[in-house]
Amino acid sequence: MKRRWTVGFDADDTLWQNEKFFRMTQDRFAELLGEHAAPEDLHQRLVAAERRNLALYGFGIKGFVLSMIETAIEVTDARVPARTIAQLIDAGQDMLAHPIDLLPNAREAVEALSGKADVILITKGDLLDQERKLAQSGLGELFDAVEIVSDKTPAVYSRIFARHDTARAMMVGNSLKSDVLPALEVGAWGTHVPHDLTWDYEHAEPPVDNPKFHRIADLGALPGLIEQIG
Repeated sequence: MKRRWTVGFDADDTLWQNEKFFRMTQDRFAELLGEHAAPEDLHQRLVAAERRNLALYGFGIKGFVLSMIETAIEVTDARVPARTIAQLIDAGQDMLAHPIDLLPNAREAVEALSGKADVILITKGDLLDQERKLAQSGLGELFDAVEIVSDKTPAVYSRIFARHDTARAMMVGNSLKSDVLPALEVGAWGTHVPHDLTWDYEHAEPPVDNPKFHRIADLGALPGLIEQIG
């Protein structure tokens, strides 16, 4: 008798669009600070601030907005107008209020596995924002559990999968660094669903030699992949 699967789904840029709203806001940031630095320089300094602040603010829009403000202060030698800071805050609030845009076959894939496997949403970031997006997505009732974590590490996956049969666990997501590699490290399958836009922080080399690593074009192929593995 086949053992029941546990399938973890990433949320942002796996089930619904996310990074494109960060990119749009980065473009707005570059427009507002354009007289102080070139777009590429602003981008590099903002990325550096985001990485530097991850330990303080964690992942999510709120930390991103604070990093934009910090960078604006730096590039203007602390002379950034209050109006510009207000516009950056407005841009962040627009991101927090943006409607959910599901990715192709997201609902169909979760529905196909719901009831046949233990289906878990495993996402990192700001608690309130992730709860909002899940509620607006219309997918909430399809998950057996929801885990909103500060970061995705092997220890986190080990804890989540410990309540299930890790030998039959799979993590599915667009980030090799956060969704695939740490899941493989604890013995689960890791399935990469590439997205056209991926935050620089999430880039990693694909573990092509690991037999539990798979890559699919979109979530429509996921039920068939799990059936193929057996």
